[in-house]
Amino acid sequence: MNVRPEPAFEAPWHAQVFALTVALNEAGHFAWAEWADTFGATLKAHGVDRELDGGEDYFNAWLAALEVLLKKRGLAEAGMIEDMRSAWEHAYLSTPHGAPVKLQKA
Repeated sequence: MNVRPEPAFEAPWHAQVFALTVALNEAGHFAWAEWADTFGATLKAHGVDRELDGGEDYFNAWLAALEVLLKKRGLAEAGMIEDMRSAWEHAYLSTPHGAPVKLQKA
């Protein structure tokens, strides 16, 4: 009998934003303590004070916290982040259900 383990993340983008955050930390762009403080403040601002299961609300807050650090550290400008968010939203809304979401190359 082949038993597959449960995935660690609900959605591929959850794993990607987690891995990106860890990679940026390991590359020295911010300390993990700064990440934890920023993420905690973001959770509080989002009103996420219940026990989290690592789902969509958790990773939306995770992404928002990462965006704060990217701007604060000068790794990405606010306009760049908004442009990328818009591009992903357009790609997501234009993709047939069940198909992989892909950004169009500019």
